[in-house]
Amino acid sequence: MPVSKKEISQCPIDAMLSVIDGRWKGTILWRLCDGPMRTSELRRSIPGITERMLIRHLQELVRDGIIARHEEKRVPPCVRYSITKYGWTLAPVLETICGWGRKHLGRMEKDAHR
Repeated sequence: MPVSKKEISQCPIDAMLSVIDGRWKGTILWRLCDGPMRTSELRRSIPGITERMLIRHLQELVRDGIIARHEEKRVPPCVRYSITKYGWTLAPVLETICGWGRKHLGRMEKDAHR
């Protein structure tokens, strides 16, 4: 039976997916692995993401303690996002997922040429 986002599942897979699920969260984290970025920089680096969806995912990742939001008090305001120490514990997971994704893309490409 599916678990709603408001319920806490005892399944470790569900717990992990509740943090990184969503079409863009993995990509956002992957981009932030290169260092802190402003919202506009993130948006430009992720073709296809809407500003609304980017903001939503950023808020959820901040809420879960995976990334930190740093607001500089200046005019115009400047907000940067970076991966937290806790968030860096996801780096090996993302690397593994990315490696599998590369293999899968290669397999799909081979199948397309058959």
